[in-house]
Amino acid sequence: MQDIIAKLADDKEINEKFDIKEFLFKSDVKLKDSVTFTGVNTNIYKGLKLVNNLYKDYVSPVVLLSDGNQTIGNDYNFINSNQNIYPVVFGDTTKYKDLKINQLNVNKYSYIKNKFPVEVLVHYEGRETVNSRLNIYKKGKVVFSKRLKFSEANNSESITTNLTSSEKGLQYYTASILKIESEKNTKNNTKTFSVEVIDEQTKVLLLTSVLHPDIGALKKAIESNKQRSLDIFTIDDFNDQLNNYQLVVLFGVNNRFKNVINEIKKHNSNYILVSGPNSDWNFINQQQLGFQKNAINQTENFGAILNNGFLTFSQKDIGFNQFPPLLDKFGEVVISKEHQTLLYQNINGLETKQPLLVTFEENSQKTAVLFGQGIWKWRANSFLSTNSFQDFDVFIGNLIQYVASNKKRDRLEVNTERLIPANSKVIISAFYTDQNFKFDNRASLEVTITNSETQEVLKSPFSLINNSYQTEIESLPSGDYQYKVAVLGQNINKYGKFKITDFLIEEQFTRANTEKLLQLADRTGGKLYYKSQFKDLKEELLTNTSYYTIQKSITKEKNLIDWKWILCIVISLFSTEWFIRKYHGKI
Repeated sequence: MQDIIAKLADDKEINEKFDIKEFLFKSDVKLKDSVTFTGVNTNIYKGLKLVNNLYKDYVSPVVLLSDGNQTIGNDYNFINSNQNIYPVVFGDTTKYKDLKINQLNVNKYSYIKNKFPVEVLVHYEGRETVNSRLNIYKKGKVVFSKRLKFSEANNSESITTNLTSSEKGLQYYTASILKIESEKNTKNNTKTFSVEVIDEQTKVLLLTSVLHPDIGALKKAIESNKQRSLDIFTIDDFNDQLNNYQLVVLFGVNNRFKNVINEIKKHNSNYILVSGPNSDWNFINQQQLGFQKNAINQTENFGAILNNGFLTFSQKDIGFNQFPPLLDKFGEVVISKEHQTLLYQNINGLETKQPLLVTFEENSQKTAVLFGQGIWKWRANSFLSTNSFQDFDVFIGNLIQYVASNKKRDRLEVNTERLIPANSKVIISAFYTDQNFKFDNRASLEVTITNSETQEVLKSPFSLINNSYQTEIESLPSGDYQYKVAVLGQNINKYGKFKITDFLIEEQFTRANTEKLLQLADRTGGKLYYKSQFKDLKEELLTNTSYYTIQKSITKEKNLIDWKWILCIVISLFSTEWFIRKYHGKI
């Protein structure tokens, strides 16, 4: 390519007719000072578009030196060009047998012990019928394998499988196609992908003083999601630690719950309290939980009315007003702290503003109180109405998910790709807020990157770009890396890891894309040439009458006698004479 560039730049005849400008395009475009071929990505479309915009008012043929293989950007074949484009083909134009992984689709996240889908698109170039095998590896072990057969007619296949996420954290996999005979390029036979496995299994504890059908309904609803489990104990039999659970459900509370409630208050544990005819409201009112009920010994049936203004979490109306009423002691509910009411009480068709299901959030503790027992009837009624338990189970799941969650917003959020191709820039962005969670542009952030194998350490500061912090690191070799982003002067850190693969996008192509470059030339009125056809290209540029030489004439008018200077001299002489005469008194 350097030879062609030099010939174009040094040719006397071409330079007499054209003003030559050279541009280098990779992922971006710039004026060429040298050609290094170190770019990771190629954006032909962007390069052609820029040249067209710069010279839209001129007749300027474009000579494109490329192999025609584009890795990013819009398809250059659909560019609207005002100029004729002359592609000069570089690279091997011979067709070889080749198998490659064209695309790999996978979700970024999965829950532990769940299955996640993986889709691999494999493409074959060649005329012969070939056999191969697709293997997916994890830590060197095959977790999936399938035989493949391709021919000229059947040259692509989409393979879909479900893999089980058995380990927590960021897991790396490799999809690989076995090499076929006479295959020249095997670097496009392998792709690495990653899945972050999240272990968010919620362990829920239910403590009860009575046996009740609601307990079975709650267990089925909670465990309908595999990420949740429910342990059930009577209050007298429980001797474990509350901190082993994310959420405690208190059912039929009486004075035997005293120690448990003290532990809940001591550790700010999240809990749901379900009251009913067997609840001791005198005891509950004494615990100063932020709610009381002036209950009498008479029971009442309470229907449910959905509060459409409930904003704590999203909950659709699953027909609450059609569900059978819940049973609890009659009395006025008094709440002394901030709360949100999800369901109001309906007493014998009279809608009230008394809460039936209410949620609290204070500091790091979340609480919910259901003033009534009998939700097993709700689950049964939901099934009769929809032929499925799903609506009821989702309702309980939403409640459990909200109350069990201890997640707080972090003041420092960091984002980077987990898998980065070789020779690519590692771009890490961060968002940092003050204690009121407003973006803080006064901070100084620094990232420390450690190679997991060599233990080499690299530190880089962040730059403030708009409303975020960002840093770019180049020339990191392939391997596994860990990083730590720190806010200097604050005890605020964020940790993560990423992997730089051996995957080079440019190495995925086995030959020049002559067909596409020919289409580009035909669409824009140009012609396709090979690197050995410089003389033909030169002749086309010099003899094409469309590329005419622009001659400009400039007319300048000049006076034969410059009368302005003569006028200045005459005035100066007269002035001098006047001063001399005046001085000698002759005027």
